[in-house]
Amino acid sequence: MSSAAPLIDVKDISKQFGSVIALSGVSMAVWPGEVHCLLGDNGAGKSTLIKTLSGVHAPSSGQIVIDGRPAVLTGPRDALDRGIATVFQDLAMIPLMSITRNFFMGREVTRGAGPMRRFDVETANRVAREEMRKIGIDVRDPTQAVGTLSGGERQCVAIARAVYFGAKVLILDEPTSALGVKQASMVLKYVAQARARGLGVIFITHNVHHAWAVGDKFTVLNRGRTMGTHTKANITREELLNMMAGGRELEQLSAELDEFSRTDAAKAGAVPSPLAAAAAVEHAMAADLQVKH
Repeated sequence: MSSAAPLIDVKDISKQFGSVIALSGVSMAVWPGEVHCLLGDNGAGKSTLIKTLSGVHAPSSGQIVIDGRPAVLTGPRDALDRGIATVFQDLAMIPLMSITRNFFMGREVTRGAGPMRRFDVETANRVAREEMRKIGIDVRDPTQAVGTLSGGERQCVAIARAVYFGAKVLILDEPTSALGVKQASMVLKYVAQARARGLGVIFITHNVHHAWAVGDKFTVLNRGRTMGTHTKANITREELLNMMAGGRELEQLSAELDEFSRTDAAKAGAVPSPLAAAAAVEHAMAADLQVKH
């Protein structure tokens, strides 16, 4: 790694909502040029953690260190100003607005001054088209509604927007969960491109196969606690899956399925099905006819 300190370092973060403990002692670090996958089943605490990192929630305890300095995030805008951009699952886009308008929403490029200051449509359209072309999407008309794009293309618009506005850490919340194979591969390709540009990427998912395709490190959450951080070199995909789902639960499920199979087989042997009974009667009748003749 080229940096002496991680881009973002989470140290023993905990978050409580009343009596509910959503996070308990979570630690992880993200370095430049690294895809750090955050894995966990539903309810593991992934959403709470990314909202804490993006400034939506203040941690109940623990410390967030950004570029080697302790930081207190006062809100999402503060996180953006520090280079932490989050692409949420719902993308925070307006389908009826154009690609360009969504790309520059909240950070509009303008020209003129004073009462003559206005949105620079030509520059915005050109930048949006160029940035989308960089990730392999040829947008002929950036004024078209973003709702006309596929799910994968919309994800790429959101990622390209974050990168263009200077994100150092890119947090992706389940970017491939509702996508087909081709669209998911498009998003994963751009995640790899973001890593090649030196960004730190936090990829939140419950799909081990997608995480394994682009991930460098893997942190597994289970009920608000970390099950450890592993590099691709010291863990297998099957071990990650077992850590996410719980090896004991998988073994119990397998045993239950085997028991169901044995029970069904025993029932089938004790009580013949109607088709099997009819076949047996026909066989007996045929044998009787052969004896008589």
